[in-house]
Amino acid sequence: MPGEKQTAVKYYVGVDVGSASVRAALVDGSGTVVAHAEQPIQVWEPQPDHYEQSSADIWAACCSVTKQVVHGVDASQIRGLGFDATCSLVVVDKQFQPLAVNCEGQNHRNVIMWMDHRAVSQVERINATQHRVLNYVGGAMSVEMQPPKLLWIKENLPESWEKAGYFFDLPDFLSWKATGVTARSLCTVVCKWTYTSDRGWDDSFWRMIGLEDLVKDKYEKIGNHVLSPGEAVGKGLTAEAAKDLGLPEGIAVAASLIDAHAGGLGVIGADVKGHNLPCENQPITSRVAMICGTSSCHMGVSETPIFVPGVWGPYFSAMVPGLWLNEGGQSATGKLIDHVVRGHVAFPELEAKAAARSFIYTYLNSHLDLIKKSLPVGFLTVDLHVWPDFHGNRSPLTDLTLKGMVVGLTLSRGLDELALIYLATIQAIALGTRHILEVMQAAGHDISTLFLCGGLSKNPLFVQMHADITGKPVVLSKEVESVLVGAAVLGACASGDFATIQEAMAKMGKIGRIVQPNHEHKRFYDKKYEVFLKLVEHQREYRSIMNSL
Repeated sequence: MPGEKQTAVKYYVGVDVGSASVRAALVDGSGTVVAHAEQPIQVWEPQPDHYEQSSADIWAACCSVTKQVVHGVDASQIRGLGFDATCSLVVVDKQFQPLAVNCEGQNHRNVIMWMDHRAVSQVERINATQHRVLNYVGGAMSVEMQPPKLLWIKENLPESWEKAGYFFDLPDFLSWKATGVTARSLCTVVCKWTYTSDRGWDDSFWRMIGLEDLVKDKYEKIGNHVLSPGEAVGKGLTAEAAKDLGLPEGIAVAASLIDAHAGGLGVIGADVKGHNLPCENQPITSRVAMICGTSSCHMGVSETPIFVPGVWGPYFSAMVPGLWLNEGGQSATGKLIDHVVRGHVAFPELEAKAAARSFIYTYLNSHLDLIKKSLPVGFLTVDLHVWPDFHGNRSPLTDLTLKGMVVGLTLSRGLDELALIYLATIQAIALGTRHILEVMQAAGHDISTLFLCGGLSKNPLFVQMHADITGKPVVLSKEVESVLVGAAVLGACASGDFATIQEAMAKMGKIGRIVQPNHEHKRFYDKKYEVFLKLVEHQREYRSIMNSL
């Protein structure tokens, strides 16, 4: 921790609420993470495709980890606080007390998680309207966005709907808890709620989908005061929140970001001079930030709006002020790898062997090196192919009904086979990224370099496969916790210590390792990509056959 000679150093706190845990970091003005803490949060799955959390549990975890990272630090050195979180839906009554989002009436379970797919019928009806707001979400709304979830609540939980006072995106709920101000972030309402920076809310959309009640009160329930990410909220931290968090009352609190966007903020603006990258001396629009955790998001920015079929956006100023954002994504990546590995019959053997030496994925990577013989590791899957949409396709096909596929299985049940299906799954995720990037480039993006952050970026095999399969260099940030750095960037801007988000991004984002693609493997991965696209063709063909019954 900082000593007496460093009393002039300014610190910022970033808090990140992920799917399974809350993390906090104390970050200095150069983007160095000085202290870090993490605490798990609870997830309920009362039935398939229903995922719920508790806002009280989440806030308690935020308080716990924040207290840990600022312990022993001179309070006068802490200048600002920034939050990011998953784009989950929080429901509270008019007194801000939690309301049930479940049929069991459990009020403490008042959060519908981002990955919840209960509102399939509702999103299909919304998309059937072909309303103009859908142009800004790639032509079709995702079941993971908030309008279908709101409609589900109205149709299935009328008591909660009538009692509801406010519907928050989780990042906005956190800034409200900290400041007592119900302002929403431009990031959340533009990306997940159909707000536009030029027109605001579109009354006709909400009336057309059957949520006209939200229009009647001038959108008070979903937000009629919108701030840009990084803008100071209200008068800063309230006395109550300051006590909960262990921070000084009145410090600046920033308008928040969705977690993936905070990751993008933490990496995409880094200075790359002297690293011989194709994006050097090029605008930031030549970069894509890829945030890889439970799911993956692909964030590309442009100076003018680019409409990409099957990719969310364009959203103006939703991540980097003054630039348009397109957001591709894969609904299950880290979760898919875990599902495949832990569900394999050889997993107990892997767990036992890895426990004595390393983490399971480090062990699997080493095991692949042992069995590859003279071949490059990636070539081991010449006869094994995976289509990764076990939780539907977010981008670029926008088809949540798609299922996962594995082609090339044998009767073998050992550790070798587990390692191979693990490798094929990682390759499938990278091939899905290539699919998204190609669609973005065909629409007008000019992408030369990938910037990766998030938990999966710690896996060297995952990173190398993305470089080889996309044919683009991958830049990893110096700080592994780029999402937390992005949240701290918000706090730094709210404090007034940086004039703009761009200035803070450049000074607090630092690059670390660079992974180059192996161009000698291009032909192999081009062929794998051909097979990859054939898999979804075949899935649609056999569905058509069965639907003709």
